[in-house]
Amino acid sequence: MAGNMLQHPLFGLTLSVLIYAFANVMYQRWRFMHPLFVCTGLIILILVGFRIPFEDFKRGADVLTLLLGPATVALGVPLYKYRSLIRSNLKRVMLSVLAGSITGIASSAAIVGLLGGSQSIILSMLPKSVSSPISIEIATRLGAIPELTAVLTTMTGLFGSMFGTRLLNWLKIRDDISIGIALGTAAHGIGTAKVVKDSEQQGGFAGLSMAICGIMTSILFIPIYYWLK
Repeated sequence: MAGNMLQHPLFGLTLSVLIYAFANVMYQRWRFMHPLFVCTGLIILILVGFRIPFEDFKRGADVLTLLLGPATVALGVPLYKYRSLIRSNLKRVMLSVLAGSITGIASSAAIVGLLGGSQSIILSMLPKSVSSPISIEIATRLGAIPELTAVLTTMTGLFGSMFGTRLLNWLKIRDDISIGIALGTAAHGIGTAKVVKDSEQQGGFAGLSMAICGIMTSILFIPIYYWLK
């Protein structure tokens, strides 16, 4: 009976929704506990603790994956709402995202290299600042480890959303445009989802920066790809 329940598509969906609701309650009380961080950690503990096959969980959780498309498209609402402001600051956005993309790639290589990481780990780390579909595809093309890249990309988004705004505030950077550009460039979709809750203006610039960062990073990897060949 229990086995049949675990294999039912509603199991993964129900578990994800309940855990996320609980994580949101914790977030309302302790703001440093990001819902996605708590939700991911608890689900991993439950699956490992009760020895539940990931395939059984994924069967239902995949339903939520289908909602990523509409959720991403929804980021176009603040883009449209602040289109005039974005148009007047487009040069600033482009230059900032380009600098952020280069810094993200270079710093990843430097940090892993100094820590003695192998070439495959370095290559897996390089595209961590763009959204998962792009970073995984880049890692695959580079001959890296796509699974590791997926984990690093998710962690980058989580830590960026948890500490990015606080770090910028500590550095006396508090305007919506700068925060939106920084989080969209460094923490992709998860960071964008966080700032859009704080400010629609931040969300608009974050969504634009995330998209531009994905394009720029893909272009920047073209010479790296041919150099590795």
